[in-house]
Amino acid sequence: MDTQFLVSLSIILATFALYIGIAVYNKAKATSDFYVAGRGVPPIFNGMAIGADWMSAASFIGMAGTILLLGYDGLAYIMGWTGGYLLLTFLLAPQLRKYGRYTVPEFIGDRFDSHTARVIAAICTIIISFTYSIGQLSGSGVVIGRLFEIDAKLGTMIGVVLIAFYAAFGGMKGITWTQVAQYIILIIAYLIPVIFMSLQITGNPMPWLSYGELVGKMGELDRELGISEYFAPFTNGTKWQFLALMFTLMCGTAGLPHVIVRFYTVSTMKAARWSGAWALLFIGLLYLSAPAYAAFSRFILMTKVAGSKISELPAWTKTWVDTGKLQVADTSGDGILQWNELIISNDIVVMATPEIANLGVFVIGLVAAGAMAAALSTAGGLMIAISSSFAHDIYYRVMRPNSTEKNRLAVARWSIVVATLFAGLIALNPPGAITQIVAWAFALATGTFFPALVLGVWWKRSNAKGVIAGLLVGLAVTLSYIFAAKYGGFTILGIIDTGAGVFGAAAAFLANIIVSLSTAAPSQKIQEEVIDLRYPEQMVYKDGEVWMNDDGSKTV
Repeated sequence: MDTQFLVSLSIILATFALYIGIAVYNKAKATSDFYVAGRGVPPIFNGMAIGADWMSAASFIGMAGTILLLGYDGLAYIMGWTGGYLLLTFLLAPQLRKYGRYTVPEFIGDRFDSHTARVIAAICTIIISFTYSIGQLSGSGVVIGRLFEIDAKLGTMIGVVLIAFYAAFGGMKGITWTQVAQYIILIIAYLIPVIFMSLQITGNPMPWLSYGELVGKMGELDRELGISEYFAPFTNGTKWQFLALMFTLMCGTAGLPHVIVRFYTVSTMKAARWSGAWALLFIGLLYLSAPAYAAFSRFILMTKVAGSKISELPAWTKTWVDTGKLQVADTSGDGILQWNELIISNDIVVMATPEIANLGVFVIGLVAAGAMAAALSTAGGLMIAISSSFAHDIYYRVMRPNSTEKNRLAVARWSIVVATLFAGLIALNPPGAITQIVAWAFALATGTFFPALVLGVWWKRSNAKGVIAGLLVGLAVTLSYIFAAKYGGFTILGIIDTGAGVFGAAAAFLANIIVSLSTAAPSQKIQEEVIDLRYPEQMVYKDGEVWMNDDGSKTV
């Protein structure tokens, strides 16, 4: 066994022990613990948990690689995913928290007073979260496959077992505190390599400021090699695709069930807003670093690896070729590796960078632990979303309203195990790259929940028939466009499968508004509840006029 393997394994096992220890210590004993962590998480820690929940394997592993391969066009991911948090924090999160339910389908079911809407929303949650989890399990397979130098498929199955155990055991309470630990580990693991690379290449430890120096140098290299310039816009897709992808990711963020539920774990509307503010800060640390990561990695690959003799390639290339994620082919037959002969999967860039930059065994191990933390934290949150949609919204609220708390917890735990195993089987042969699969989940959220929640919170006239029509039409249009673009080559204005949400959202908004206006208005009671959602929390008690303020304090 080599030193690198032992160091990486030790760091990953130590972090796994920490996660499982936290999950066991914070084991969910009641349904409110399992679904919303007892609504007692402080905003700063909830911000960290949101950050970990949010920075999935797609963000940690895939995003820098996507930017490395797409250049300017990859920035749509950063702008969409970051902008979406502002949309969610100001437009929906505080209002949904004030309504005081456990899940997004429960909000939709109660706001529109419809079991049919609740069940359709629960099914949409399961489809979205399931699609997203395939990307996370695929990411855990990349990490474990590289660590043990085994096929990524076997690595995926190891990740499945781990996620099924700790998500089912701890519930939301265990997962929240596990995600706080995972955020700290993943952000340290992400920042250390990019800071060291910045020092190596530019002599400046601030990668966010220094990577601009490489722009001119890489432009010259691109021109020498006769390839499209890294920083030239819209070379990998149309301007419309860039805008559609950005819209899809932004609105998908505001409609993702597993992210919204994080805002239910705090005590007040004000705490929900502060959670969003803290989350934006914690997420920004990684998202501002991803373009620097991509630029440094590409520069090192172009100057240190491309142009080398095939027989003298660095040792790290062989280990990545073994995982099936890197291909080195001497197509020209001159014994020299040209830039266009290096086929690198965007899913391995962050994982391979510490080896590419020769940063040492400890940093390589730390990045592996950070990548696992990213995949596990999001997968855990997704499994809770799937479980709560089935166990709480379908089983308890519709099928068995008289079931005991013990029975509901058992159903919730078993649904996590089944969902994880099923998603793991699909992740063995994923239908696309990690960021692409995740973009589909965002497109589905954009086409279904974003219109339903925006109209549900901000338009009192929206009714049950309208939201049902909106959810079904949005889901059908988004899924149809994804399949037609991916497998049929069909596009409108050059918008490919990852931008499908723009069509789903437009169709869902239209269907919801037209059907709502064509049918009877909701009851006066529901309309008053919707108007009340827009104002800070304040409750009046008849005996003594006691007011509950937005921050939880009382004034008489």
